[in-house]
Amino acid sequence: MPSDTEILEAVRAAFGDCPRPEHFTDYRHCEECREHDDLLRSRDPESLRVEDVGNPGWNPLCFISPEGFAYYMPALARLASDEPDAAHAWYGPQLLFHLTYGGEDNRHRKSFSPTQRRAVAGLLAHLLETRAELAREHACADELIQAIDLWSEPGASTEPV
Repeated sequence: MPSDTEILEAVRAAFGDCPRPEHFTDYRHCEECREHDDLLRSRDPESLRVEDVGNPGWNPLCFISPEGFAYYMPALARLASDEPDAAHAWYGPQLLFHLTYGGEDNRHRKSFSPTQRRAVAGLLAHLLETRAELAREHACADELIQAIDLWSEPGASTEPV
């Protein structure tokens, strides 16, 4: 079984070349989109915190472009691998929402390369192996299994590249 460090490195390798978008949301749409864009523009994959994206009711990632999501994927993998935060709990369910919303038509899944999809599937498989108890506690174990199926290529390995 790969370690957290190995999984996070595989995600960084798959997404590390993603350019930083000038804007992350349709910031001209409304005040909320502008606020979310301002927050995301003030962070990078190393400085993004669970406090920034861990509130389901005020989550900038619901408005983020696929390019912005790809740019932040290493940070999201890191947050899902972190121990639960007292104020925001475990980030895993939030990440699962973004990775499964729309099923086969998930806009992030459709925009990611095969290598990036394999890295996401590897991360999800790792979370199932190492954080199954957290997934049960947060009532998202079934969703985690569905996410692995959704992001895995038929017959492909979910081991880090």
